[in-house]
Amino acid sequence: MATNMMGPEQPLPYAECFASPEDYVNQLLEFTSSSDMFQILSGGVHIIDFFTQEPGLFHSALPPEWHDFLLSCDIMRLLDLLLRDDLDKPFENLEKQPPKSFIDYVASIRKFSLRREFGSAENEKKLPALPRHVAVGMKPKKKHEVSSFAKYVQELSQDLKRNNGTEITHFVDFGSGQNYLGRALASEPYNRKVVAVEGREHNVSGAKGLDIQSGLATRQVVMRNKKVYQDLRSKCRGPDGFVDEAKLQEAIKEVSGAFDFRPMRELLAEYTVEEGRGTVQYVSGRLDSGELSDVIAQIDQNPDGTSPLAERQKSLMAISIHSCGNLSHYGIRSLLLNPEIHAVAIVGCCYNLLTERLGPPTYKHPYLRPTLQAINGRLRQESEKRDPQGFPMSEKFTGHQDGVRLNITARMMACQAPANWGREESEAFFTRHYYRTVLQRIFLDRGVVQRMNHRDPESESSDSDSPFDISTSPVTIGSLPKSAYSSLKTYVRGVIRKLTTSAEFKEYGHVMNAKMADITDEVIDEYEKRFAPRRKEICVVWTLMSFTAVVVESLIVSDRWTFLQEQADVQEAWVETVFDYAQSPRNLVVVGIKK
Repeated sequence: MATNMMGPEQPLPYAECFASPEDYVNQLLEFTSSSDMFQILSGGVHIIDFFTQEPGLFHSALPPEWHDFLLSCDIMRLLDLLLRDDLDKPFENLEKQPPKSFIDYVASIRKFSLRREFGSAENEKKLPALPRHVAVGMKPKKKHEVSSFAKYVQELSQDLKRNNGTEITHFVDFGSGQNYLGRALASEPYNRKVVAVEGREHNVSGAKGLDIQSGLATRQVVMRNKKVYQDLRSKCRGPDGFVDEAKLQEAIKEVSGAFDFRPMRELLAEYTVEEGRGTVQYVSGRLDSGELSDVIAQIDQNPDGTSPLAERQKSLMAISIHSCGNLSHYGIRSLLLNPEIHAVAIVGCCYNLLTERLGPPTYKHPYLRPTLQAINGRLRQESEKRDPQGFPMSEKFTGHQDGVRLNITARMMACQAPANWGREESEAFFTRHYYRTVLQRIFLDRGVVQRMNHRDPESESSDSDSPFDISTSPVTIGSLPKSAYSSLKTYVRGVIRKLTTSAEFKEYGHVMNAKMADITDEVIDEYEKRFAPRRKEICVVWTLMSFTAVVVESLIVSDRWTFLQEQADVQEAWVETVFDYAQSPRNLVVVGIKK
């Protein structure tokens, strides 16, 4: 491994019990591939199938000696035990004491969870305050992220120049969105050149409007004449007093050579390039790899295609705050695919949007449920199930035993932040999960969905009685209004209404009409009476899944670091925290420096 020059002394923020980064990664892979409980709680169970089998997934998934303790423990007290209690001391304020096997499991998850401490109070004091005109549109969370990360990448670029002699001329922001980060870097005190790469045109338009508000850009100056415009409107007004818009547009065209009547929002933002001042250049386009030759060719171009800085060598750093799914992989790979990129600093998020590099789980993954296609969802190309751009990135993780696989359930749970849960919000999402689980049982009983076996029932590796081989067809529901969650009845009625009337689900509407339209309130009440006493089971398992998924995130981040370590062109790579977890839980940046 290359000697660290710029990064932290420990290139992965692992616990002190590991001898080296390689020791941590090796033990992490061994634990996650050999622990049945880890595999069950990170992809083996899915919330919708909680009540579709008997005696239910709580009893099937968790060891019998855990049951009484978990059902007796208040959920917020359970969170304290999982995350904060000293496991070597007696546990207080518990009706029943946890069994040793449970504490051993909790200790293992803590051991393999990457450390997330940020030292927020000290770091916040050192952050330059964002000027009010730069912070326009930002909520407190975004202000914290932008001020922290802008300072971080600025100091990283200074370290590069000091240690390698590499002067970063531009920051390339992958998926810049409203360009909050780029606006901060282009403004005082940084005055950097930023290339904002964003595929959604409405985001680019909104970002340019904010650039004008912040003073980073000026609005296009056009010739206007309000008197002429009002005269044209008067001439196009009919006897009923209304303006004939079509006629008005024709009249405007006749005088458009002299005047510009476009609304203010349609006028272009104009950027002035001055020595010593920062600027932003927007490059629209959907990124589908880390190869950026088209983007790099446009850097510093004039509107006519000429480039006053064409002779100056570009030296780029790819950056991103919370690039979703594979976009993080593209940012990391850009270091290897583009000679002009000398460093990357990527904070990922939305792990549920990652694709899967490897195929469906094999018999070596006895608990892993395949990522299933929703029966009313958009059709997905078969090739997407084996995507070379997906997880895992590194050869080490790809080649470990049969390959590290994380289904969408495990990756979705890795987006949770159980350390930040409060009682009120926890109760709200536990209720939503409970309603969705009971609804799936209703769907099954009424023939809306069917049971399915993930493995060949005739194969030696399949256990036809295993709850981990069997599930039910997923149904996409999406968001519902808050009022739909006031009771099980309002929830069921809200789902039926959406799936039978929404244009998004019109191809599935006939199934819902045939199977669910005649369900009565009395029938729904019977389901409520039957399953309400078991709601705590869902709360417990969801909490354990979220706690376990902290190690799932450790796998994803460690894989990205390992990928960089495997590359001959990479001088050094590291992972460290850049945000306060309480404000922004996806707070681990992956950094790579090219030789």
